[in-house]
Amino acid sequence: MKSFKELGVDEPLRRAVEELGFESPMPIQERVIPRLLGDAQDIVALAQTGTGKTAAFGLPVLQRIDPVIKKPQALILSPTRELCLQIGSDLTDFSKYTPEVKVLPVYGGSSIESQIRSLKAGVQIIVATPGRLIDLIKRGVVNLDNVKTVVLDEADEMLNMGFLESIEEILSYVPADRKMLMFSATMPPDIMKIARKYMKDYEEIVVGTKNEGAANVHHIYYMVNARDKYLALKRIADNSPNIYAIIFCRTRRDTQEIADKLIQDGYNAEALHGDLSQQQRDIVMKKFRDRVITLLVATDVAARGLDVDDLTHVINYGLPDDTAVYNHRSGRTGRAGKSGVSIAIIHSREKGKLREIEKKIGKTFERKEVPTPEHIIEKQLYNLADRIERVKVDEEEIARYIPGISRKLEWLSEQDLLKRVISLEFNRLLNYYKDAPKIDLIDEKPRKEKKESGHDRPKNDKEKDRRTAERGMERVYINVGKRDGFFAGNLIELLNREVQGKRVDVGRIDLLPSYTLFDVKKADARRAVAGLTGSEFFGKRLYCEIASPDKDYARASNRKNKKSTSTSEVSYGPDDAPETVADYFKRKHKPRKK
Repeated sequence: MKSFKELGVDEPLRRAVEELGFESPMPIQERVIPRLLGDAQDIVALAQTGTGKTAAFGLPVLQRIDPVIKKPQALILSPTRELCLQIGSDLTDFSKYTPEVKVLPVYGGSSIESQIRSLKAGVQIIVATPGRLIDLIKRGVVNLDNVKTVVLDEADEMLNMGFLESIEEILSYVPADRKMLMFSATMPPDIMKIARKYMKDYEEIVVGTKNEGAANVHHIYYMVNARDKYLALKRIADNSPNIYAIIFCRTRRDTQEIADKLIQDGYNAEALHGDLSQQQRDIVMKKFRDRVITLLVATDVAARGLDVDDLTHVINYGLPDDTAVYNHRSGRTGRAGKSGVSIAIIHSREKGKLREIEKKIGKTFERKEVPTPEHIIEKQLYNLADRIERVKVDEEEIARYIPGISRKLEWLSEQDLLKRVISLEFNRLLNYYKDAPKIDLIDEKPRKEKKESGHDRPKNDKEKDRRTAERGMERVYINVGKRDGFFAGNLIELLNREVQGKRVDVGRIDLLPSYTLFDVKKADARRAVAGLTGSEFFGKRLYCEIASPDKDYARASNRKNKKSTSTSEVSYGPDDAPETVADYFKRKHKPRKK
């Protein structure tokens, strides 16, 4: 392994990184730094988050700056404010002994006037989010004519966030003979399109395998019933006494709901999602970085660009649809050579998605049983013992209080004292987990769906389960299914088109051959039923109702399917429900679709 000196890094920069604890270059640094300092023109580098990418491009960029010229000579683009600030902070640390080199982060959500003043004072390196940089260019404050190096960091995230047009506009202001670098954790096709369009004779550097998961991350999954996901999450957190984790949810609503539940149950947790103001985001992130909170519940969009060291766990409360998103999530732990754990809490219908992720990232998930109450309490007790053993005692300060405390507690035996110390810490856990049930889903094989017929009836609880809504939701029936060419996308489109007022958020969807069951929030259920009933799907009149767990929808739907579905007939549903005045008026005055 080479040293930073052998890679060609100048002494002032070496001294700064050594003080930061960099003893030797990481693989991405060893491969990128000499090429950027040498004759290599353009580079596309693929490496997971936390592998030392900032130093890989930051040290050569700093070394190539001419401190005499007080104009921007290097431009680094990042997708988010948080990442922009992190890169700016790292470059400032690296340039500790080259103070004449000025680095300025520019981003939205902060005073543009102060950024303009700094730019006018003279900076050589700009770290920017695309939107704010374009604003400054159009104001005539930023001139990129002297830029010799352009870096796109987290390029795949920038594309996911829709910054392609902004990147292209920014590059039109930069000289054609610049050196350009792209750093990305994954390599989607659009990355290569940018490379071919804007980079000359670029070299591709891959540390690891394309789109694979981070090497130091252990991938685990727990399979539970959907209704038990939150209980499983709490047990996983309780089983890791020193947990410091990001919990990823799919929607803003789920994110806030899970965070609120965790706070109510006594955990140090906060939510991070798009409904928060920038000031609220900053407060939450400061508390998380300072470990005032140890569980950050976040959406993927809100967590983009977060750079937090020493995460012990990433927990997927819901698996993402895109494997690249899972890669970004899991890559936030196991960074800088440390190990980490990426956990997926899934139900049986997500098993296929899990296998697809395994195939794409080249890693195998280990299935584990949800920790039992006995195991959790034992783990917490040993952690308490370890904390007691390691606590630093200020003998001088505490000596004055010992005699009084000893007199008060002298009637207690050593065993009694130990029991009270433990109970003081653990009564909540002991009470909570008393008689707590096992929550694993034992049979993980997907249940074969019986062929729906007129004789199919909900004979047992498993069949009734799909007719039962998740907590806080209402189960809704609609009389079209897979046989009609009706799928989840069609349902979402219908809801967006037919239901008046604010958007209806959809939860679990069960597509059956002749009908569909889906969850919506209780407050939205009646609105969804009213909007969908009487509308059409490819000539079939739709009927919708709040689902009953005991109703035989298969039989009713098949009976109705034998009738004509002509739009001239009033054929509203499984129970031949009478048409109300409101329904009639709505149907008669509904504008015909061309």
